Amino acid sequence: MELGIHLANFTYADGPSALSSDLVTIARAVEDGGITRLTVMDHLWQIRGVGPAENDMLEAYTTLGFLAAHTEKVLLHTLVTGVTYRVPGLLAKQISTLDVLSNGRAGLGIGAAWNEDEATGLGLPFPSTKERFERLEETLQICLQMWSDDDGPFDGAHYQLGRTLNSPQNLSRPHPYLMVGGSGERKTLRLVAQYADACNIFFGEQAVHKLEVLRGHADTLGRDYDSIEKTTLIGVDPSWTRDRLLDTLREASQMGFTVTYIMPGSPEPLRMVELVASVAEEARAL
Repeated sequence: MELGIHLANFTYADGPSALSSDLVTIARAVEDGGITRLTVMDHLWQIRGVGPAENDMLEAYTTLGFLAAHTEKVLLHTLVTGVTYRVPGLLAKQISTLDVLSNGRAGLGIGAAWNEDEATGLGLPFPSTKERFERLEETLQICLQMWSDDDGPFDGAHYQLGRTLNSPQNLSRPHPYLMVGGSGERKTLRLVAQYADACNIFFGEQAVHKLEVLRGHADTLGRDYDSIEKTTLIGVDPSWTRDRLLDTLREASQMGFTVTYIMPGSPEPLRMVELVASVAEEARAL
């Protein structure tokens, strides 16, 4: 089991003036603790379930660039980008730039977007569910084309690119790590099987069923199911013990997950990072 830290809460005890130093401390603790991934949300307002919309939220790709400058080993990506928040050509370029400047440690986590209040509040497009999934598939196609040797045009229903030139090209080969997040059985998991390196599925009683649905899509498309990385996300808070965390990771492994991203639910995230680091070695054996 590989472990990652997912930063979703930026409302820390010392406030915005200390955020940069707090993030450096957290990032270094992640690497020193044997945790191999560091992710952030791609939101502009805080989301329900984490805190009120008015709480602190950092823009994702600026934050990842900052984290890249203060780390050396961890994989960096969003969990996950809303497809309608950036046009695909710019998004692919952002990931390539992050990949080059991090020496090949960038990935793209992407989904169909869901936060209508945030989008309409800030003037971002938020079309119908059907259209968002159509745009998600075209975005996946555009990113993969821009991350290849093909710099020809792209003519889709929603996006038209005259030339998909991308220079400098990403260092990751054959392309940056690509995750499609979400558990939708008909569309999302089919897109995982067709295009992505990894899924991200909510931890819970439905997870095993969702992975079986993913297997079915892989079989239909002729994709090796085992080549798809299975990841999940769990939240921890100061009430969690080391034993509880290990038991949860064992359960996730038994479900079929090979990567668990852990979200610290605390205004003192460093404590949670230290808890995760304390089980990293044992988790690798799961």
